[in-house]
Amino acid sequence: MNGTAIENFVCVIYNVSFMNCTWHVGRTASGDTQYFLYWKTSRKEDLTECQNYIKDNCGRHTGCRFQNVTIENKRAYFLVNGSRSGQNIQSHEKMITLYKIEKLTPPLNVTVNCREASHVCEISWQPPRTSHVKRHACFKYEIVIENKADPEKNIKTTSKPERSIRGNSYIFESFRAEKRYSVKIRATDNGCLVSTSWGEWTTPIEFGKEQLTSTPSYTLFLIPVLAASLVLFLCIVSIYLKKTSATIPQPRGQFHEISPMDFQTENKNQLIKHETEEIITIIEEVA
Repeated sequence: MNGTAIENFVCVIYNVSFMNCTWHVGRTASGDTQYFLYWKTSRKEDLTECQNYIKDNCGRHTGCRFQNVTIENKRAYFLVNGSRSGQNIQSHEKMITLYKIEKLTPPLNVTVNCREASHVCEISWQPPRTSHVKRHACFKYEIVIENKADPEKNIKTTSKPERSIRGNSYIFESFRAEKRYSVKIRATDNGCLVSTSWGEWTTPIEFGKEQLTSTPSYTLFLIPVLAASLVLFLCIVSIYLKKTSATIPQPRGQFHEISPMDFQTENKNQLIKHETEEIITIIEEVA
């Protein structure tokens, strides 16, 4: 039936050797329609079915993930057919040149070396990773340099993108040491077997000396005050801990709670001792 074949079949190769192919379900396809993808990279090969399908909420196949895809100068043949309640539906066929669908990785090893005296920075990098292109001359680049926002004026300036840069370096001639900048780069084909679409951007690399955020004046005053208060507090705590941790003399004997009986016995002993001392004193006087 018309409209049962898949629509919008697209394949993308990324990260050197991974490939995703996706499609949309046919406009007149019922809920029990299922699709199957087969492919091969040469006439001598047999068709191989997808081993890792992508599914929608209904469990229907809407894509396939591939690993270890070899690009070189190969053309791949894709076939997507299907069935619905045991009946065949319209199939979809497509021939794709693999290097044309590759999404280039970001350029590698981006570095920035600036000379403050001459207001010049040299930005250098290495080509993106690929499995089939080794020549540096096969790539050209786009570079964007951004003057980071002034936190007080909230102003951010982006330079005009520089495209069609060949080679692996670029001279930035508007450098100011008191400013802070960021740079990002991406690559595309320069007349070789490389995709003509722009690849992925590098992670922005920042350079320059200006801080990205400003500090209010009252904060600058509070910081030393808070630091001094913290030091004083730590000193007081340290002195207190030293005093409380000093050795406390221990009693020689074990303490006992004095009972009323013990108190009476002690008084009686004191009276007897006192009377004895008086008798001894009288005897000494008589003698």
